[in-house]
Amino acid sequence: MTADLRRPLTLRDVSEASGVSEMTVSRVLRGQGEVSAQTRVRVLEAARALGYVPNKIAGALASQRVNLVAVIIPSMSNMVFPEVMMGISEVLDETPLQPVVGLSHYKPEREEAVLYEMLSWRPSGVIMAGLEHSEASRAMMRNAGIPIVEIMDTDGEPVDAMVGISHRRAGQEMGEAIVQSGYKRVAFLGTKMPLDHRARKRFEGFTQALAKAGLEVVDQEFYSGGSGFEKGREMTKAVLDRTPDVDFLYYSNDMIGAGGLLYCLEMGFSVPNRLGLAGFNGVNLLRGLPKHLTTMDACRHEIGRQAAQIVASRTENPKLPGGERIILTPAITRGDTLRVADQ
Repeated sequence: MTADLRRPLTLRDVSEASGVSEMTVSRVLRGQGEVSAQTRVRVLEAARALGYVPNKIAGALASQRVNLVAVIIPSMSNMVFPEVMMGISEVLDETPLQPVVGLSHYKPEREEAVLYEMLSWRPSGVIMAGLEHSEASRAMMRNAGIPIVEIMDTDGEPVDAMVGISHRRAGQEMGEAIVQSGYKRVAFLGTKMPLDHRARKRFEGFTQALAKAGLEVVDQEFYSGGSGFEKGREMTKAVLDRTPDVDFLYYSNDMIGAGGLLYCLEMGFSVPNRLGLAGFNGVNLLRGLPKHLTTMDACRHEIGRQAAQIVASRTENPKLPGGERIILTPAITRGDTLRVADQ
């Protein structure tokens, strides 16, 4: 499938949509000159609906692009997105392009503001985490006239290109592995819920796999904040205090899973026989734990590389059709916290 990449929008497009002159549109968007409040609202609403972003490149450079690639991700506070950035940098280091990073903090309105600001500098491409965005963000991406690569997720329809994994399938495969190992009383623990759409999709796939085996999640613990060992310990304690006969804990990511593992070992649980655990992301840092947490590699580094390659290739050859779909396949690392099937 090829992407419907339109020409970049101009002041004339906003002028026609709002019914005022291009000069008035320019005044409103620059925040200069005397314009009535009613006209200002009309222009801003038209620009937002169209996805128009002003061009901050001055005069002689106005028709050109800068050698920057806008990378918009939710966070840099865990080990996930730095590995994506490493993959992006490895590819772009061999080109004139340079990545510039913006953080959305899992907030659509923040993502929209960051995208708007970055597009105003006319980058050569955009790499954006996830497939769920505000309508205004999608409009801006559709009309940017540059390669747009949405990464990390493939369960949905991108604006242009996408590189990632199916999180529903990842959750389903972990659920199947847990069932095959004989666990019956399973709990789910997740952070950034429900803002983390990818964690939500893994949860959906996971519960579907359990349902096929006649099981359901017997307890769950959600936390709206970030991930960390201490939060994992707190969430694990809450679940085990509330539902002591749980025999498996599935975490939305490795960081809280690691905290949960340390808590279970300190409390004397037999892992994985009495209590099994699994996380997600395949964070290498956690290999120093007393037991290796069962997890699934999210292909982060390769996602970054593939996304950067799309932008670099299409920047070098603008005639390439676009609309790339790259779906990677993660694998379960069994570790020491998932017992062998039928044991």
